[in-house]
Amino acid sequence: MTITIKDVARKAGVSVSTVSLVINNKPGVTDATRQKILKTIDELNYHPHHFARGLASKRKGNIGFILTTYHFSRAEPFYTRIFLGSELEARNHNYYILLTTVESKFSRKDIPRFLLEKNIDGVILAGKIPAGLIDYLNRFDLPVIYIDYVPPKGKSLAILMDNVDGAIQAVTHLNEKGHKKIAFIGGDISHPSIGARLEGYKSALKKNRIPVSENLIFTSASDTTTQSGYEMTCHLLEQKTPFTAIFAANDAMAFGCMKCLREKHIRIPDQVALVGFDDVEIASQMEPKLTTVRVNKEDMGALAVKTMVDIIHSERMLQGKFLVPVELVVREST
Repeated sequence: MTITIKDVARKAGVSVSTVSLVINNKPGVTDATRQKILKTIDELNYHPHHFARGLASKRKGNIGFILTTYHFSRAEPFYTRIFLGSELEARNHNYYILLTTVESKFSRKDIPRFLLEKNIDGVILAGKIPAGLIDYLNRFDLPVIYIDYVPPKGKSLAILMDNVDGAIQAVTHLNEKGHKKIAFIGGDISHPSIGARLEGYKSALKKNRIPVSENLIFTSASDTTTQSGYEMTCHLLEQKTPFTAIFAANDAMAFGCMKCLREKHIRIPDQVALVGFDDVEIASQMEPKLTTVRVNKEDMGALAVKTMVDIIHSERMLQGKFLVPVELVVREST
């Protein structure tokens, strides 16, 4: 037998309209009544007809989630965790997440189908997004939220980790360990997060009265991969500028630093201390275990969805930045 909204209302002892308010996450229902209805929905295993709800409210019940193919594949531990947090939070609001990827060199053929078919109520974009896609999105009257990225032009709403504070924590920790000659391995500083980590690195040095040496700052790579970390660390060693510690702008590059140092028979942390950023799962399994800045990736995804749902229901566009706190996790590499 198919359970209907009337069955839920009857068992919960409320009107059909009250059940509808709860299903659509609308105001006007007390917390006690809302919890009673949600419990009844679970007990009856009732599943609202998403398509019918969409017709009634002119909403689709879907949120688009876009990543570049590069971020989805090569930076998988970071961005898939963000996606997981958004997907789990979407369930709490009876929304579906539609995931797709686009190429870094965006072209018309990469336009997601859910945009062409206008099958979403909003779009979440994670990581560095091609300018062509951003320009295309601006044609639509849709709420857009960026995660771990801020477009260089125009106004936007972004969910960011506190990159500056995380870098300050990392460099301050190294300074407290007695290090004064701290290198920065960064990569693509056109990415707002990497640029902010460089800003935090410099700020912490100045705060601790340590001169900023441009010879210890490496940002020449066009990406933030393990290979880039490896190559920049080897270049750092070749130029023979003395240093005793490295702050890598993400864990992937820190792993590359480890590889280069190991090949040169340089012991971590005895000869060179190392700190990363992100705390991807494998960081705690490295040898030595990596000291890094922990980012609660699931929280970033969940916050993006909560904010998106609020925008959809209030029909008010928001602008600005939400900063998610970070924390230093001290392990064996320092």
